[in-house]
Amino acid sequence: MDTCDPSVIQALSRRDFLRICGTTAALLGVGQTAVPRIAEALEKAVARRPSVVWLNFASDTGCTEALIKANYPNVAQLILETLSLDYNETIMAAAGVQSEEVLQGALKRGDYILIIEGAIPTRKGYGMIARREMLDIGKEFAAKAKAVIAVGSCATWGGVPAGDPNPARLKGVREALGVECINLDLCPVNEGILVATLVDLLLTDRIPALDGFGRPKIFYGQTIHDQCERRAHFEAGRFVERFGGNEEELGYCLYKVGCKGPMAYANCSKFRYNDRVSWCIGAGAPCIGCSEHGWVDKFAGFYERLPGVKIPGIEGVEAGADKIGLVAGAATAVGIVTHAIGTTVSGRFKEKPPPEEAEKAPE
Repeated sequence: MDTCDPSVIQALSRRDFLRICGTTAALLGVGQTAVPRIAEALEKAVARRPSVVWLNFASDTGCTEALIKANYPNVAQLILETLSLDYNETIMAAAGVQSEEVLQGALKRGDYILIIEGAIPTRKGYGMIARREMLDIGKEFAAKAKAVIAVGSCATWGGVPAGDPNPARLKGVREALGVECINLDLCPVNEGILVATLVDLLLTDRIPALDGFGRPKIFYGQTIHDQCERRAHFEAGRFVERFGGNEEELGYCLYKVGCKGPMAYANCSKFRYNDRVSWCIGAGAPCIGCSEHGWVDKFAGFYERLPGVKIPGIEGVEAGADKIGLVAGAATAVGIVTHAIGTTVSGRFKEKPPPEEAEKAPE
């Protein structure tokens, strides 16, 4: 019996199985013609049950919570029944010495998909499991993995635990372990992105195209602002001035009350959370930029607006939130602005944002 016992999950019906295949095809942007290929890849996976080892380091286990509470697609069914989740300390039945035996057995077999949740303390004595440093455990297991996936911002760069002053010198998987990995940012990770990434690995047996932060370009290739349902209000210069006002009820743009969507690369508006029902901006809250490395400190003051934003196509123009909507709207009308708001904000990022092709301006 597997230590993460799949008997607690209902077996996948053929309808649910094809539903996951169809949803995954949509998430991967490959179209419904790819559904048979995805189904074949998953059916082959069921036959051999590829091993998954899920390690938890410095985090609040929010990404595991997102995993087990997912309904559509039901990622728990996919991981417990299509794959073999050999170790996850949060949901496995084994404990203590038995759990360590299970973990060492997976290490001995090797060739597993390693999923890491949580930041890694790089200062000795600040993070230990079974009398061993988390850093040493991570290095040992990453060395024998066929692929490494860092889920959630804690694992990708350090997240909330790595906020200033960071006495434990917490870092993300990529930096702490010095390995190439797939970074699935957001706090917590979106379970749909995790499903699609795992299926893509099974389908292609290779790492997907990644941006400069190690994130799959297909999921992190556009800003929240690019895909926001309130974009039209931004273009027209209609903003929520304060929470509780009429503008909020009308669904106006949240830029003035702190939305970091113009600087956050993710597709939350498409994937959504809570059974794919809603997301932060859809629920009336500004984006806090949790898809970006360093967001905890760089975007501190989550209800404070971004500084002046440079608008591409209009040289020398830099406007605050009071004027930017009207300027961007006018520029779009004459076909000057390609993105309405810039991909760089003065003094906010040292790293270069992911290179993406600019979208054509609306006619």
